[in-house]
Amino acid sequence: MVSEAPTGRPLDRDFFARPVGRVARDLVGCAFSVDGVGGIIVEVERYQDDDPASHSFRGPTQRTAPMFGPPGGLYVYRSYGVHWCVNLVAEDEGRGAAVLVRAIEPRWGLDLMRRRRGCEDPAELCSGPGKLTQALGIDGSLSGASAVAGGSVRVARPEGPAPSVVSGPRVGISKAVDRPWRHGVAGSPFVSRPRIDRRAA
Repeated sequence: MVSEAPTGRPLDRDFFARPVGRVARDLVGCAFSVDGVGGIIVEVERYQDDDPASHSFRGPTQRTAPMFGPPGGLYVYRSYGVHWCVNLVAEDEGRGAAVLVRAIEPRWGLDLMRRRRGCEDPAELCSGPGKLTQALGIDGSLSGASAVAGGSVRVARPEGPAPSVVSGPRVGISKAVDRPWRHGVAGSPFVSRPRIDRRAA
């Protein structure tokens, strides 16, 4: 049986209706779960409409429409036709800004995550965008769903101090590669590779 994520302050639409850079950094350390399966966000990347590496750069399409939707929504897409990636939409509706959830520290529903991933090592369950969507059972059917409407997807701020955050260049892209828009928990063994090694200003 999957245990529910611990109580915390659920993030509301106002949290996401802010500049995507602030939303991205503030999501690090938040709880992220789907039907009670999930963990703590330890790594994210920021994307926005004036960013040539962003899916929103050329305007909305049928696939990218959820990225232009209400703040707090989900934009889920398949990367290279292989694995799903999940993003949390930021800023005002119509802006095309979102935060890619790259890695989480698994906390709840580990047995189900292991079955879905065929993997036992906790550090390998969710240390990458494709790994975490597989572990949490996220696919394209959730694109356009809301993380703030009390449904199956939950994002919350746990009690306690915020983590120390480091920043560096995004990975897996060929444009705007020098922008330090990848953020993660300093020293976390659960982030994806290559690790982030530059501290944010």
